[in-house]
Amino acid sequence: MEIFSILILVALILFFVLFFYFIPLGLWISATAAGVKVGFFNLIGMRLRRVVPSSIVGPMIKSHKAGKGLSSDQLEAHYLAGGNVDRVVDALIAAQRAEIDLTFERAAAIDLAGRDVLEAVKMSVNPKVIQTPVVTAVAMDGIQVMATARVTVRANIERLVGGAGEETVLARVGEGIVTTVGSAESHKKVLENPDSISKTVLDKGLDSGTAFEILSIDIADVDVGKNIGAQLQTDQAEADKEIAQAKAEERRAMAVAEEQEMKARVQEMRAKVVEAEAEVPLAMSEALKKGNMGVMDYMKLKNVESDTKMRTSISEASENEKEQPNEN
Repeated sequence: MEIFSILILVALILFFVLFFYFIPLGLWISATAAGVKVGFFNLIGMRLRRVVPSSIVGPMIKSHKAGKGLSSDQLEAHYLAGGNVDRVVDALIAAQRAEIDLTFERAAAIDLAGRDVLEAVKMSVNPKVIQTPVVTAVAMDGIQVMATARVTVRANIERLVGGAGEETVLARVGEGIVTTVGSAESHKKVLENPDSISKTVLDKGLDSGTAFEILSIDIADVDVGKNIGAQLQTDQAEADKEIAQAKAEERRAMAVAEEQEMKARVQEMRAKVVEAEAEVPLAMSEALKKGNMGVMDYMKLKNVESDTKMRTSISEASENEKEQPNEN
């Protein structure tokens, strides 16, 4: 009998545990007190669909109090799609208070696209200021100008889905600054009227296709950098000098090669002369043997050679005396 009573007690405990698991009674009481109709079977169905009832009932109560009247089917569908139901409902309430036209379908699409829909609604009411990094540009006089800008943007609810983000806005603003400074005749004009940059950039419609609306572009800082024109001229002059040096070295190498070639030719001609001189005694001997040349002719030839050698030695001695410095 005692065992039977224990089994009944255990069965009752399991029943109440399962009952309160599938039907959160406290949540149902809160919903009923707030005037939101949520049936027991609906709560059981949420559990079976692996939906946390508090994630649906809580936002339903908030939407009902705000007068939005969202159904559990809408919230469950967004929850099952991976969205943040509570953030979407908060965004709808904030948009309603700010008199911004925002439907649940658009808010759910923005949330599923990965954007913070509540932050977007807040940004529509309170614009956000984003600052560009230092943008470097060169004016027409070759002077480098470095500028930073503060861009005041407001979220565009209509373009949040598929619109470009902050990075695109910053890139376009930077491009506009570079274009404006580059078209200026002098960097002094940019320093005198920095607001001309913001006016020119703002007139380009840089927020087209983005998720934001640009309200203003203010130049935060303008500074002068390097003289790029002079630096480029210096680099060009250095390059021209290196080219000229390379060409001169090429001509010098060609001259040296030609000189060596001429020396080789001189040595070749000297070898031919020595070879020809070696044949002279043989020819003279042959002439003496055949009687074509007499002894007196031979002696006259020797006298001429001796006289030539003497004259050559005298001329070389006189040249050496001229080359020696005067000791007196």
